Amino acid sequence: MKYSPIYPHLVLPLKKQYTMSNTNVKQFGVWMDSHHATILGRESVDSGDFIVLGHVKSANTNKNSSESASNNQEIGLTNKFFKEIAAKMVNVEEVHITGTGQIQEQFIKFLAETPQFKDTTSSDSTSNKMSDGQLIAFISKHFN
Repeated sequence: MKYSPIYPHLVLPLKKQYTMSNTNVKQFGVWMDSHHATILGRESVDSGDFIVLGHVKSANTNKNSSESASNNQEIGLTNKFFKEIAAKMVNVEEVHITGTGQIQEQFIKFLAETPQFKDTTSSDSTSNKMSDGQLIAFISKHFN
């Protein structure tokens, strides 16, 4: 029992502490390159097998006469791409991101700088393009 410091005669309820071992964690997997992403999640949000939740394609950049305008457009399109991916990962607690290039690191940084994802545990790896079935097996093996 815990007593109130202000009113010693009152008993305060103990808060239940949740740890990763006694709760289901909302886990997601993402394969991505700079043009395409495949997002996986569990069938029942926090349990079950992994399934494909969706595919997101990055918009193409238009030719600009100025390098500055081109860079600004690319940054804006990359942020839009990241937001579309993140929108498919509702209440994410843990995500593994894989793919080619360095886009995964940029996406992890985006998640860390976005308030709703700041407590998300992220990991990454490098891999070649996979079929949806291969990606499901890869992400399932990672989380099990």
